[in-house]
Amino acid sequence: MTGCGEQPTPISAACTQDAPVVTALAQAPGAVALPGGARLSQCISSGTQEADLLSVGMTFHGVAEQLRARAREDDDAAAAVQLGYLIGATRRGAARTQGVMAELQRRVELVGGRLQDEAPARAADVQRGLAAGEKRG
Repeated sequence: MTGCGEQPTPISAACTQDAPVVTALAQAPGAVALPGGARLSQCISSGTQEADLLSVGMTFHGVAEQLRARAREDDDAAAAVQLGYLIGATRRGAARTQGVMAELQRRVELVGGRLQDEAPARAADVQRGLAAGEKRG
């Protein structure tokens, strides 16, 4: 978010497309960066236009649901780590938006919570990814 007199930072187009986000998350729990170097948390904290914020929200929630399905249906530990990372990065970015992105954070966290309820064996993977995403997402 920007203050009075500050120029808004344009949001990376990769923040609003599923494929670059999914591809970047394949590096989790290591350093995850979108094409151009943006971190996932920057997708959230840099958005100033309502359309950008909606697009990021739809993208992140959609990716979270895809990862949940992979982790649950395929018992995919990597997908659970990636989902956790996305949750952590969303928390990190939303913390800088004065509550503007709290609803996105809540929705992404709910997806992670559902996975942990449905596949308790993946809970530790989600938590490992979450810690990494909060730290460097």
